[in-house]
Amino acid sequence: MHLDVTISLENASIYQEDSLILSRVNLEVKKGEFIYLMGKTGSGKSSLLETLYAELPLKEGKGRVAEFDLNTIKKKQIPLLRRKLGIIFQDFQLLMDRPVKDNLFFVLKATGWKDKEKMMERVNDVLDKVGLQTKGFKMPHELSGGEQQRLSIARAMLNDPEIIMADEPTGNLDPETSEDILKLLIDISKTGRSIIFATHNVTLVKRFPARTLRCEQGAVIEESAAPSPVLNS
Repeated sequence: MHLDVTISLENASIYQEDSLILSRVNLEVKKGEFIYLMGKTGSGKSSLLETLYAELPLKEGKGRVAEFDLNTIKKKQIPLLRRKLGIIFQDFQLLMDRPVKDNLFFVLKATGWKDKEKMMERVNDVLDKVGLQTKGFKMPHELSGGEQQRLSIARAMLNDPEIIMADEPTGNLDPETSEDILKLLIDISKTGRSIIFATHNVTLVKRFPARTLRCEQGAVIEESAAPSPVLNS
């Protein structure tokens, strides 16, 4: 795997338990590349992402993600792999019983950070990047849906990941907010992070064209190899 390749799958078969979901998947993602992963609900988008972050085992074919070999990865290495990744979900998965900053502190503690001053600096830095610098003391329920998703993007960026996987991150948001979240992730990809943006929102993809893969009938098809998306004003 070349240094600028962050994800590579060769003839990979994606399974949920014993059910074959996608077969003969070949995929290469480079550093700083922004990619759409499209397909109807149930087409295998989430299963593919779950295989990439080692939630599902890779049973057939070869796979590497951020220098980790998916064929030989041991259970105790999975947290190390996940530190190289930022994962963003449709339903935000925030801790609703504590303020914004404490949501982020919780993740830093869980991933081994100890220095309080550095932790505070990192939390302020990611909140700044997603435009939530004034919301640190708010409770998640006091934020709009778009702000909650910005918080989950901030959380995904805490450990300075090489790769961000966003699974339908705009699924619960209105069109204008969805566009804002997409623009934010496109900006993040320009800092050298690979981003896989799983969606079935055709409008977004048309507005901001980029390389597009589609999960369809048990396969992953390269639909278009457009360059990185350009932000329209």
